[in-house]
This record gives sequence, C-alpha cells and structure tokens, in this order.
Amino acid sequence: MSEPGARDQNTILGRYDAVMMNAFGSPKRVFSHGEGIHLVDADGNRYVDLLAGIAVNSLGHNHAGVTAAITSQLSRLGHVSNFFATEGQVRLAERLAAAAGEGARVFFTNSGTEANEAAFKVTRLTGRTHIVAMEGSFHGRTMGALAVTHTPKYREPFEPLPGHVEFVRFGDVDALRGAVNDKTAAVLVEPIQGENGILPLPAGYLAEARRITRDAGALLWVDEVQTGIGRCGELLLHRADGVTADLVTVAKGLGNGFPVGACIAVRDAAMLLQPGNHGSTFGGNPVAAAAANAVLDELEAGVLDNVRQVGDWFAAAVEGLRHPLIDHVRGRGLLRGIVLGADIGPAVVDAALAAGWVINAPRSNVLRIAPPLIITQGELQPFVDALPQLLESARG
Repeated sequence: MSEPGARDQNTILGRYDAVMMNAFGSPKRVFSHGEGIHLVDADGNRYVDLLAGIAVNSLGHNHAGVTAAITSQLSRLGHVSNFFATEGQVRLAERLAAAAGEGARVFFTNSGTEANEAAFKVTRLTGRTHIVAMEGSFHGRTMGALAVTHTPKYREPFEPLPGHVEFVRFGDVDALRGAVNDKTAAVLVEPIQGENGILPLPAGYLAEARRITRDAGALLWVDEVQTGIGRCGELLLHRADGVTADLVTVAKGLGNGFPVGACIAVRDAAMLLQPGNHGSTFGGNPVAAAAANAVLDELEAGVLDNVRQVGDWFAAAVEGLRHPLIDHVRGRGLLRGIVLGADIGPAVVDAALAAGWVINAPRSNVLRIAPPLIITQGELQPFVDALPQLLESARG
C-alpha cells in the first residue's frame, strides 16, 4: 500500500525522475484516469484531450465497447503464440486486408515502428536494397525504422544505420522520378507527415508515385500509422485517392490505446514473407485483436462521417478567427496542423495545458490537433474560442 501523499502529482513526478530513463524528459502532468474526450490528473484537475495520446485514443478514454471487448476476451483467452490462430485475429486480418486491396495479407505487430520494421524486411526480399524515402519523414525509433526516418537529430546518434536509403524532397514528383531506378526496392511515403507539422502531400502525388514505382518494378510503401484507421476520415487515406500500395503500415488508433499494429502487403508483395523470415511474440494476440475489431466496429457505425464533418468545421472555424498569429490550418479529418506566424508553438502548448487543453507542437510554428474521433463541434468550440487568448499569452 502506498504511503499517504505518495500519489499526489509532484510526488509521483519525483519518483518518475528517480527511476525512469531520461528518454522523454520530465512529464508535465500525471494522469490518473479519463472518460471520453477528458483526462483527469493525479490532483483532480480536468483536461480536454485534443491529442488523444498522439492520435491513438481514437474513440476516447474508457470507451465502453472497447473495454467490454478486451475484458471479455481476456476472461477467455489472453495469449497464444503465433504457432496457433484465433478467430478474432483472422477476422481483424480479413478486415484490414479488404481495406488495403485485393490479394492483401497481414502481419501483426505491437506498434507502428514494428510494422515499419516488418515492411523494411519485406522490401529486402525483393532482392533489391535501395529505398527512396522523404525529407521530413518519421517512421519510428528502432534501427530499421530510423534508417528511413529523415530528421537528423533522431538519426545521427545511432549511425551507421541500415542502408541503402536515399531521401528526396517531400511532394516533389520530379525528384522522386529522378531517384527511382531499377535497383530501387521501394518508395516510402506518408500521405501526411505528422511529425513534420501535419504536412500533406500535393494532390496527385501518390498516383504518380504509383506509376513511377510500377514502371521501375519497385514497391510503393505507404506509412499510414498516423493517418490511417479513421484519423483523416478514411480507413486508409491513400485508398481514398484511388491508389493501391504494395505495403501499408498501420497502428496508433487501431487499438484505442491497446498496443497493436499491422504491416499489410498486397498482391505479389503479400507472398514475399515466408516462414522464418520474421516473427513477433505478442503480435496479433487475442486481446489486441479484440480491441482492434471493436474499434473498427465503431468506425463502420458512423464515426468516419463525424471525423470528416467536424474536422472540416474546425479548420474553417480556426481560420475564421483571422488572428494575426494564425497563418492557416492544414491536414485532413481530425489530424490538423494550425500553422502559426511565429515560433511560439511550445509556449502555446504550455499555456493550453495550464488552461485545461492537451495539444502539442510537432514543429515550433505548428500546433497539432488530433482529438478522439468522437469529438463534437460543440466540444471543440470552446477551444476555438480560447485560442486567441492562448496565442496572446504565449506571445507575451
């Protein structure tokens, strides 16, 4: 039993600093529980969560359907190895494969990083090693995922990384065409670069990338870890553009906070991974599959319509403020970046937290808004109303 006072926020933060590796810095709050779009900290303060665990809690906190699915599955069967199958795992694979394209197959993981590691290994099975990735990209922190991540501060402490990776300007079709050749295994791209400030691809880029890779006999690998599973109003954003990729990676919102991800391969790429090539102890376990199936059930029941409608309203409402520090809003659905006219993003994040709003700044001049997909216009309106004062407070 904890001693009196052992659970107040400052005490817990002190304990954290004493035992946790300093990979994240000191946390700004200790959260004890949540309900829907709200979080409550260890001192009882209440917040509106507009970050959703970085686009993870797609149905909000303590969602009844997901909680029931996890509890029911755990009471029957919590884990078996991947020497065996469960019906829920197969059902989830069927649904993800159907979303990705005809002839798709699925490899389950515990995270987006692991999904990208699996995809990287699939590209090596083509017999080629050249990967074309994008400037500004982020695909994870493990060595393979890091090799295809562009940001120097993430890469440089761990070099040399697996090669042979070439980075080209994000959204530049001519640069892509010039980089892809008959030694290229795959082109890797995010439909929207989340960690680069919610930066979308230009219209038509993915279709052109599909043509370029097909002509070169290379794979098109689309990272939908942040954009997929309803976040942008579509189950898979690239499919809404009429494109079928060879490799697709998903995670984040798939389990509403329960760790689950997937690497999906389509058509010929689906046959490359063979027994012994890859593995995962926990990937696709029965509880993860139950959580993910519950999330997909909710998305199919109308949540996607809410994402499109509320996301479009929010972007228009923020731009409609006509505040001198707001340049524009970009993104799709409920993955939005408020682009500022000054590098005050971190200060705005702190001001928002003090006022009861959880957001973040992936770039110093961009605020990321990625709330639970169930949020309503009425629940977002107070933040829109508060934003001018938050900006003024941050500017000082």
